[in-house]
Amino acid sequence: MEPHKPTVQRAAFYLMLVLTTVAFSLLLLPFYTAILWAVILAIVFHPAQQFLVRRLKGREGLAALLSVLMCVCLVIVPAVLILASIVQESSSLYRQLSSEEFGLRGRIDSIVSALPSFIEEWTPIELGSFPDLREKFSGAVLQASQSMAGRVVNIGETTLGFFIGSGVLLYLLFFLFRDGERLVAKIKSAMPLSDDHSAKLLEKFTSVINATVRGNIIIAIIQGTIGGVTFWMLGIEAALLWGVVMTFFSMLPAVGAAIVWVPAALFFMFTGAWVKAVILVLVGLLIIGLIDNLLRPPLVGKNAKLPDYVVLVSTVGGMALFGINGFIIGPLIAALFISAWSLFEKEPDL
Repeated sequence: MEPHKPTVQRAAFYLMLVLTTVAFSLLLLPFYTAILWAVILAIVFHPAQQFLVRRLKGREGLAALLSVLMCVCLVIVPAVLILASIVQESSSLYRQLSSEEFGLRGRIDSIVSALPSFIEEWTPIELGSFPDLREKFSGAVLQASQSMAGRVVNIGETTLGFFIGSGVLLYLLFFLFRDGERLVAKIKSAMPLSDDHSAKLLEKFTSVINATVRGNIIIAIIQGTIGGVTFWMLGIEAALLWGVVMTFFSMLPAVGAAIVWVPAALFFMFTGAWVKAVILVLVGLLIIGLIDNLLRPPLVGKNAKLPDYVVLVSTVGGMALFGINGFIIGPLIAALFISAWSLFEKEPDL
C-alpha cells in the first residue's frame, strides 16, 4: 500500500486546493464588481503608475497613492455625478410622460396623421383606425420609462453598498498599483502552463482589457456625449439620459447609437420639425458614425481586435449573465477562449 500513498496525498491536496479556492471565491463574490473594476483600472492606468514611479525615483507607495487619486478624479467622481444626474432625469422623464400636459396619446395621433398616405396603403392595417394599438404603444412607452426610472433609482438608493464597494475598490487598487507586477509574476509562475503560454494568455488578458476600456468605452463615451449634446441643443428632454443610453449601445457592433437618434430624427420628421431632423441625421451620420472608424484603429489596434460578431454575441451574453459588468467580462472570456484554443491547435500536447 505504500506506493499508493503519494497518489492519495496528491489527490487530497488537489481536493483541498479546489475547496479552499471555491470558498475564497464565495467570500469575494459580494465584492466582485469592486474587484473587477480595481483590476481594470490598475491595468488601464498602469502606464501612468510606471511614469510616476520613474519620476518619484522608485517610491512605489507614493506613486500608487497618486495613481489612486488620479482614478478618483478622472473616473469615480465623474461617474457619481453622472449617476446622480441620470437618477434625476429618469424620474423627471417618467413624470413628464405620465402627465396629462405631455399628452402622449395625442402626440402619437399627430405622428400617425402625419404619415404619408402611401404608407397606409402599403400597410395591412389602417393605423388611424386602431385606438387599441395606440393605447398599447403608449402604455408600453410609459412602462418602459417607469422601468428605466425604477432601475436607475434602485441603483442610486444603494448608497451604503456603493460606499462599501468604493472603499474596497480604492483599497485594493492601491495595492494593485504598488505590488501589481510582483503579483503578475506569481500568477504566471503558479499557472500550470509553460512560461511562454502563460505570458501569452496574460498578455491577451491585458490587451483585451485595454482594448475594451481604452477603445470601446472611450469611443462610446465620445459618441454618447456628442449625441447627448445634440439632443440637448435640439431641446429633447432628458438629453443626459439619452446620451448615456447611446453610450451603451455604441459598444455593440452593428447596433450603435443609431438605435436612439434614428427614432428621434423620425419623430422630428413626422411632426414637421424638418430642420431638427436634418441636423440630427447629419450629426448622426457624419460625426457619430465616423468616430468609430477614425478612433478605433489607434486606440484598439489590430492585435486585440476581435471579430465584430464575437464582440456582439459575447457582450450581449455577458450582460445577460453578469449585468452591466458583462460588457467587459463577455469579450474577455471570448478572447481567452480563442487564445486557449489557438494555443491548443498549435501545440496539442502542451
